[in-house]
Formats: sequence, C-alpha cells, structure tokens
Amino acid sequence: MSAVVKVYKKGIIVLPKSIREKAGIREGMMLVARVKDREIILSPLDLWWRVWGCCKGKGSAEDVERELDKEEKIWEEKRIGK
Repeated sequence: MSAVVKVYKKGIIVLPKSIREKAGIREGMMLVARVKDREIILSPLDLWWRVWGCCKGKGSAEDVERELDKEEKIWEEKRIGK
C-alpha cells in the first residue's frame, strides 16, 4: 500500500487513515523514524516492553510503569531539545 503525502511547514506530514489503520498507528503513539537508502521507515516505539524487559523481576508492574513514564518524559525532552 502506498500514498502520496504533502510535507508541510516544519516537516509535518499527515498519514492517510488507510495507511494508519493498516500499520496499527493510533493517535498518541510514538514512532521511531529511520532513514535507510533514502527511504523513511516509521516503526512504533514500544517503551512498555523496553522497560518491562529490562526490569523483569525487579519490582511490581507499578514500578515498571513509573519507569516507563520516566523514560517517556526523558525521550520527549530530548526530542524537543530541553
């Protein structure tokens, strides 16, 4: 599946609904953008499994969720350059 999209000010693009649905992309999701041979690849950023996998057996689900929130905040601050 492919679609033509326009690049707006500050690099903003809108992914068509059909593309979002097929890829399982929902509002509020975080995506990782990579470039490979001049192609842009978007992949879901699954912080939950990243944190859960590294913390397995080291606390409760609530502890892991707090770590997830902390990681997400750090990632967001890096993204906006704070």
